[in-house]
Amino acid sequence: MPDGPMLQRLHALKKLLADQGGLVQRVLEDAVEAVFSKDSEKAAAVVERDTEIDAVDVRVERDAVRLLTEAAATSQTELGEYEIRLILTIVKVNNEFERIGDLAGKIATQVERVAAIPQPLPAKFRVLANSIIGIMHNTNAAFGQLDVDAARLVLSSDDATELFQRAILRDTEEGLAAGRHSVDFAFALQTISGALARIGDHCTNVAEQVIYVETGKIVRHLDDHWSDPELA
Repeated sequence: MPDGPMLQRLHALKKLLADQGGLVQRVLEDAVEAVFSKDSEKAAAVVERDTEIDAVDVRVERDAVRLLTEAAATSQTELGEYEIRLILTIVKVNNEFERIGDLAGKIATQVERVAAIPQPLPAKFRVLANSIIGIMHNTNAAFGQLDVDAARLVLSSDDATELFQRAILRDTEEGLAAGRHSVDFAFALQTISGALARIGDHCTNVAEQVIYVETGKIVRHLDDHWSDPELA
């Protein structure tokens, strides 16, 4: 039996958000490349694309609210428990992608500070940035396919990212104290690493939602690991 009009709209909405995730990933990649190449023009283009991301964010939320409102106001039977979970997940993931876009813009704004210093960014920054880009890729795969295994892979990457950020902050503080870094350069390093770490956090939030929509269960971050999915 073919999908009814509400299910068709829901599938279209999910695809729109999956495409938004791809756009956000490209913007993040451009922001990282702009910083490492000290390319002010590319950084400016990243900031400009925030308007495009915001427009999709508004559209997704608007359409999700309309679906929920119509489902509540009619006696339709198209949207069951799974579909309602999916709509709620779309609303939450939409917010996570929008915030990642904002953080990519924040990274891009540090280009001028980085460009003012002749020395390159520390190698650990490239490792952290590449790791976050990889996590974003897995996050998009998890949401696009509603793949629980891919979502678990995102969650398993979280602790390593946190350890890397701590190491970078420690190195930055030591470099500042020893006079190897200027205050502006150290500020840029801390801003970039902090934004990358927060992007990782938003990715784990998306992964949690993928597990929720597919299983109806919730995972929680404990002291040193993620819990198994469990009913709320």
